[in-house]
Amino acid sequence: MATPPTRRAILDLYSTMLRTSRSFSSYNFREYFLRRTKDTFRVMQEETDPAKVTNLYSDAVAELTVLRRSVIVNQLYGGWTLAVEKQERGNQPEDIKTRSDS
Repeated sequence: MATPPTRRAILDLYSTMLRTSRSFSSYNFREYFLRRTKDTFRVMQEETDPAKVTNLYSDAVAELTVLRRSVIVNQLYGGWTLAVEKQERGNQPEDIKTRSDS
């Protein structure tokens, strides 16, 4: 029987998955994988059986490798930014000159 992962290992994996999820250029993918990561680790946190924790941890490690590959593909074929995403300061409507200003 494999030893269950330490609390530190689980937290490191959690932070790595959150960081990787934030790397998506697409808003919908980014928000989906952030929610999914948080849900996955909530289940892991509530589990008391060491064998199930080990199984959940190994599944999360496998999911991290898939997530990293998906981020690369998503960054290659990003797409447009959506209206719900935060815009940079230079793109704000008050910064754009109108015809009456010139």
